Amino acid sequence: MSDTRDETVRAYDLDAVAYAEASPPAPASVRADMAALADRLGPGARVLEIGSGGGRDARLLEGLGLRVRRTDVTPAFVALLREQGLAADLLDPLVDDLSSPEGSYDAVWANASLLHVARADLPTVLSRLAAVTREGGVLRASLKEGDGEGWSTHGSISRARHFTYWRADALADALASAGWSDLEVRSGVPGSRGEAWLEVSAVRGSMLG
Repeated sequence: MSDTRDETVRAYDLDAVAYAEASPPAPASVRADMAALADRLGPGARVLEIGSGGGRDARLLEGLGLRVRRTDVTPAFVALLREQGLAADLLDPLVDDLSSPEGSYDAVWANASLLHVARADLPTVLSRLAAVTREGGVLRASLKEGDGEGWSTHGSISRARHFTYWRADALADALASAGWSDLEVRSGVPGSRGEAWLEVSAVRGSMLG
């Protein structure tokens, strides 16, 4: 486990409740992505969520008829979700078993979570996510747009968190080499603090679901 990952998890762990309480409503672009995903997959489809945090996205996805496996690498977030009576798993997508007794997932949802993965590790994570997604299943993800990496303190998290920034072409290359196709990486998506985001849509393998 890297020092940067340790420090980032610790930052979320200390302020998990404040983070969950301060989470803003899902932006229109995220809600549109959710609606498109639900329409594509149909009711009852199984979604692996990476980085459930306070649980906002999973609630919305379930409201659209999807079944969500909540996971997070931060113990306090998992505890918070369980206190609400929700099933949640402590899971690191880089090293832990992502599989399910029910078989392959229909989709992976990773909203603003993979941005904490080190650049050298993201191809491995993307490959591992592809391995547990059915042929024709889909990936929806968002990462911060930019160059390099850095630490940031903002919002309800008082300690610094580590972020890895990506450009669209490099991210598309990493996705393709990991087994994802029909790639769409939308750049310049505005964030709440004036930052830019990349929004990813991809399909597992070459078949459309």
